[in-house]
Amino acid sequence: MTRTERPEGVEVTRTLYRNARFFTAADDAQWADAVVVEDGRFVFVGAEADAPASDAVVDLDGRAVVPGFTDAHTHLLMMGSALGQVGLTDARTLEEIQERLRAARAQAEGELYGRGWLFDAIEGGQPTAAMIDAAVSDIPVFLDANDYHSCWVNSAALARLGITRDTPDPIGGRIERDAAGDATGMLYETAAQQFAWTHRDATTTDAQRDADVERVVAAYLESGVTGAVDMAFDELGLAALGRAAARGALPLRIDAHWFVANTGDDAANLAQVARAAELAAAPQAGVRVRGIKLVLDGTIDACTAAMKSPYADGSNADAIWPAERLFPVVAAADAAGLQIAMHAIGDAASTLALDAIEHAVAQNGDRPRRHRIEHLEYAAPGTAERMARLGVTASMQPVHADPAIFANWAAQLGDDRVDRAFAWPEYEDAGALLAFSTDAPTAPHEALANMYVAATRASALDPSAPAVHPQFALPLERAIAHATRDAAASVGDGAWRGTIAVGQAADFAVLDVDPFVEGAASLLGAHVVLTVIAGVEEYSAAE
Repeated sequence: MTRTERPEGVEVTRTLYRNARFFTAADDAQWADAVVVEDGRFVFVGAEADAPASDAVVDLDGRAVVPGFTDAHTHLLMMGSALGQVGLTDARTLEEIQERLRAARAQAEGELYGRGWLFDAIEGGQPTAAMIDAAVSDIPVFLDANDYHSCWVNSAALARLGITRDTPDPIGGRIERDAAGDATGMLYETAAQQFAWTHRDATTTDAQRDADVERVVAAYLESGVTGAVDMAFDELGLAALGRAAARGALPLRIDAHWFVANTGDDAANLAQVARAAELAAAPQAGVRVRGIKLVLDGTIDACTAAMKSPYADGSNADAIWPAERLFPVVAAADAAGLQIAMHAIGDAASTLALDAIEHAVAQNGDRPRRHRIEHLEYAAPGTAERMARLGVTASMQPVHADPAIFANWAAQLGDDRVDRAFAWPEYEDAGALLAFSTDAPTAPHEALANMYVAATRASALDPSAPAVHPQFALPLERAIAHATRDAAASVGDGAWRGTIAVGQAADFAVLDVDPFVEGAASLLGAHVVLTVIAGVEEYSAAE
């Protein structure tokens, strides 16, 4: 990839990118072989012979180019922190987890953090503090599950958190206990948030958060990601992104949804909505606060997602937000013009989410709105059609369907519900907006691996694993459009970014292979060689 010489003394205001296959994700013309960028936007997209004169030329050596990816559901600070923790997703036995913890202990300073372990790596699926103690007992150990909805800790961590047999369960969460009533070392849902995560936040310094942001920016740029939507934003994230913006270290386009927790008190819940509205109304350094995020249930892997029918073991889970607490919050946010994003993995939770939106529509009348439901791993038949009627976005994560982590998910349901897992085509067929993302760090953040799973239903984590539900795989062009064009549209930006088209922001990524020619399997070894945001080359593999 070479840039031509330009006449000495001529200021570059217009750049031609040529000799490439541009997948535009636009509806009218999906392919081009040249683009011209000026003032951060595309001013020409088409055949090189028709391109206007430019001040500089970049030869892309026949490579494939796609619009910049928008990770439409992620957790920025958590992802940055996770990139520096002990990775456990590919540890398939308790012994392997313990061995990694022993190895990491030598480098730990005071506390040890790990992430990504899978329930089916533990025989019986019941982790205990004693299991970690057998590897590391002298310092607190905190291990976030792969779904980040539960935290497994050792005895030293339980003591550090002050959890005893008398500690009550928080609203929407559970401290796992043995027959004697003592904590076993598992913290589910809000118990993980209010104990382990609150401790983590209190002991993390601003310098560490700044380093987390820098890791996230570098990782995303290297992956061809040009925008991200933080789905659990809070005061700590607001401050960290503000500092990054002040340093000129935040080229990504960042949107955010303010996390609203169910306190059990309507006034306190509505005060959180008011804070989100305040932030959305005034420009914030480094981020646009778009709306609120509500977590209605847990996950299927941990049997904490709210289902209409019980799990295979006969258990079930209640929604974290009962209707009487949820409806006032959703109506208030809708009235304030905020976008509402609701985590709903089980079919009972997604039905509740749509009930709340319908209540808000009835209360607030017709108005422009584009609310969202996050994940939708199993939704009742008819949900997609109902979402399309209400204009609700389906925000889904292909990497959550990776066959390497699917067995435990399927085992928890154990019936024909498994046959409709992660049914992306249902939302396309219904006409609902479908936006793809990764939910990092609950899954790998790499956009190309995400697209591989979307286009094959095969595993990016373990290529030897057979595909699951290949009938739900999408053509690569449609998958990438959902992760670029539709992901940008999911936060209301579709009119000005997300495609390679005249007038759109010049955000794009250049790949070292052409997966449209070589096939989706080539994505597993593919790399991004250039990432451009608003016409600025923010990442180059050559550098």
